[in-house]
Amino acid sequence: MLEIEFSAEDVARTRFAISPLWEAVAGARVLAGADEQALHRRWAAQVRARIAAARLDLTPLTSLVPVPAPSVPGFLCPPPSTSGPSLSVELAALRATPHDRLRASAREAQPGVEALRADPERGLGRLADVIAAFWELAMAPYWPRVQTHLEADIQYRARRFAEGGTRSLFEDLEPRLAWKSGTLSVEHRFVHGVRRLDGRGLLLVPSAFVWPRVFSTTDPVYQPALRYPPRGIGTLWEAPPESASRALSGVLGRSRAQLLAELTAPASTTDLAGRTGLTPGGVSQHLGALRAAGLVSAHRAGRSVLYARTRVAEELVAGAGR
Repeated sequence: MLEIEFSAEDVARTRFAISPLWEAVAGARVLAGADEQALHRRWAAQVRARIAAARLDLTPLTSLVPVPAPSVPGFLCPPPSTSGPSLSVELAALRATPHDRLRASAREAQPGVEALRADPERGLGRLADVIAAFWELAMAPYWPRVQTHLEADIQYRARRFAEGGTRSLFEDLEPRLAWKSGTLSVEHRFVHGVRRLDGRGLLLVPSAFVWPRVFSTTDPVYQPALRYPPRGIGTLWEAPPESASRALSGVLGRSRAQLLAELTAPASTTDLAGRTGLTPGGVSQHLGALRAAGLVSAHRAGRSVLYARTRVAEELVAGAGR
């Protein structure tokens, strides 16, 4: 059991953030076998095929987060200093990591860390490049959906805090967390003891790819952080209800509403034509209109161009489904 003690200053400094870098690293862990409940199997199957086609070697990253290592090196995903940093900002910080911080507590990650320490400047640059390439193939097309899900959780937590204070915020954050008398108890298989925040507050980071675990960071070099699964994570990859497509048809037209509903995962023009019965030319024309309206984005994956819903489209489809 990990016990995190809060002072009044710590409560005042507790905040939320979303970290694209953490999601990329956690996603790589899922591909390496961390998804014990197969929650992300659809995503993983699509992504593995793209990575293989691109011949992307993830070793510089996966050697630092081997499964089933119990922890992730702190320098790899330092807690973000703002609520919503871009991946490029986080990768710049990774490239500038002081060399004396290149360490890991998990013995399984030691070979990867030692390889970095042998030539830190070159190694960190290569690591950041690999993460950026992985992001484009595996994360960017899905990011609007993931980000919308994470932001919805933060909005819900903010309402809980406003209505009932700190106790209300933590009491349904995660089943393994318990708040009592200024102390947050975390059921943890690998970390035990009492940690004080010393006025730094706690950073709460919802994470789609961390489920079913909770990751904590109490390294004094960084702000203490807790990465936890957001509410409703089991619905992340579900298709929208048929009612959403019907509702949107009256606004967008039947074909465009159908295409948006089909884009539960990034797809090519050919894929969408086969699934909807529309001609490839017709699909391309409709996608062009949806893209011009900010509802669809395009991402190159090898020789293919994949289309995905944007954040605006994710919110539109979710609202129509309700």
